Amino acid sequence: MRRISIPPNATLDGVIGNPQDWPAMEGPGGGSAGFQQELIDQCDAVLFGKDTHLSFAGVWQGRSGDPFTDRLNAMRKHGASTSLPRASWENSGIIRDFVPGAVAALKAEPGQDIPTYGFGRLARTLMDDGFLDGIRLWIHPFFIGPGSQLLHDHAPASRRRLKDPRAMANGSVIHSYGVEPRG
Repeated sequence: MRRISIPPNATLDGVIGNPQDWPAMEGPGGGSAGFQQELIDQCDAVLFGKDTHLSFAGVWQGRSGDPFTDRLNAMRKHGASTSLPRASWENSGIIRDFVPGAVAALKAEPGQDIPTYGFGRLARTLMDDGFLDGIRLWIHPFFIGPGSQLLHDHAPASRRRLKDPRAMANGSVIHSYGVEPRG
């Protein structure tokens, strides 16, 4: 069965919004670009909510020439939205009705893992309905001030198991969490 994970980026003060406005973090030996490539190479589809789908399409659509961009543009992209009129990004489709059923069907298909970027309504639906298999929380070593907070709303009670923590040379830390077995 395919696994669905989310790789949210957060500052030390918990802000997740507008990462394009954050200080540049990559530097010599930073390592995060290599880790991003490693993660995307383990996937063959991506799941987005409407806002993240539009944001990513605005950045990545039409670009090419590096392995991450080429991989992202080539893979199947699923946007969950009741209001998005159409998917204009190459290899994209829209999930309009009953997201939990569509996600269950995606997980049951043969294939690689499926990340879901963004941390809005779709991520909360995945958490509430038990479809989120992992969280790769990227914590960046700075405060950014006011903005969308990582856990500004309730999250269902659950326990996660830390797997494969990584410290980057640029000061970012990636905590990968899997689902803690019940019982």
